[in-house]
Amino acid sequence: MFNKLRNRFLIVNLVTISVLMLLAFASIYTITYRNAQNDIRSELSRIATIYPRNAGNGQMPPNQGGMNNTGGMNNNGQPNDNTFTERSLSFSIETDSNWNMTAAHSPFEMDSTLYQSALTEAKTINKDNGQFKLDSSDWAFIKQPTGSGYKLIFLDITAQQDILRNLIYTFAAVGLIMLVALYFTSRFFANRSIQPVKEAFDKQKQFIADASHELKTPLAIINTNADVLLSNREETIESQARWLEYIKLETERMARLTNDLLYLTEMEGSRTQMVYTPFDLSETTERIILTMEAVIFEKELTLDYHIEPNLRINGSQEQIHQVIMILLDNAIKYANAQGTITIMLKRQPHEVSLTVTNTGEGIAPEHLTRIFDRFYRTDTSRARKQGGYGLGLAIASSIVDQHSGKLYATSTIGESTTFHLQLHAI
Repeated sequence: MFNKLRNRFLIVNLVTISVLMLLAFASIYTITYRNAQNDIRSELSRIATIYPRNAGNGQMPPNQGGMNNTGGMNNNGQPNDNTFTERSLSFSIETDSNWNMTAAHSPFEMDSTLYQSALTEAKTINKDNGQFKLDSSDWAFIKQPTGSGYKLIFLDITAQQDILRNLIYTFAAVGLIMLVALYFTSRFFANRSIQPVKEAFDKQKQFIADASHELKTPLAIINTNADVLLSNREETIESQARWLEYIKLETERMARLTNDLLYLTEMEGSRTQMVYTPFDLSETTERIILTMEAVIFEKELTLDYHIEPNLRINGSQEQIHQVIMILLDNAIKYANAQGTITIMLKRQPHEVSLTVTNTGEGIAPEHLTRIFDRFYRTDTSRARKQGGYGLGLAIASSIVDQHSGKLYATSTIGESTTFHLQLHAI
């Protein structure tokens, strides 16, 4: 499913980028082409004003006694008034009304057959202007009527056409390279974009499986005890109190589980509705320690704590109280026999830091990043004996996230585990 989603994302991305690239390249080429055509027309118009209006002085075409190519010089060998320096190879041809060449002019030494070939191409096109390819060169021309026929101006535009062709080749090469690069880049970012969705989907599936598993056990117990009661209909309630007690215990267990799940859902859906007020975290922590001292003493654990006074934060006192209770209760449950629990609350730059440490088996590195997931427990059998569902740390993590704080764990296998809570100080 996720591979299909990624592939669709890649296809849409590549098609969109390809269309944008094509539009960009087409725009650039169109602008360049128009500029080139404007330059060609301007050059032809300029040349048309420079070449003489007619051959005059007895100039004849080659098949009528030899063509005279004038290079801006008059018959006396002196420069004409229209002397110019050509920027491109060009020439003009004058014809009669039947398209018979009467004169040709060029400042360059030209092959006489070129004139006739160019005239034939222009006659075939039969327009006032146009372009054609002759041998390996590209030519443009304009046709102007004269009193006795036509004057045609021809300009070599091979350089301009080569630029346009090279531009197309360049666009094709650049476009292909960019598409290949974009494919791998899009694939990389598509995988990264889909990864959080995939992780959320996997967590959701795991959550459903875990919730079903957690509910399955108490439901099975309730169903079994109900069958026992139904099979002994003649018995009194007092004689069957044991089975009813089991049903009640499992019902309460399911109620705690559903309440915790609802609490998690409500917190995630009410981030903008939270009302925060300043309160003394030092006082809150000390009060929690006092309420838990009896439990710690009963478990034969040693409590060591250092609370820096007057540390204030802005947040929900009730929820932060719940976070500390969860961390301390977790430390008590998983401390080793006659172990030690250490609580430290102190100020750090711009924040307040609370650490809760218990000696014990520790948590393996591969579990440290997952212990805050719903229903996740490193030791399922022991967690069941302790009455846990694996939701406490998930609730604590959600509360801390709402307070823009940090909650993480460090552990040394066989020695101790420490939970670190960091909140913004005021």
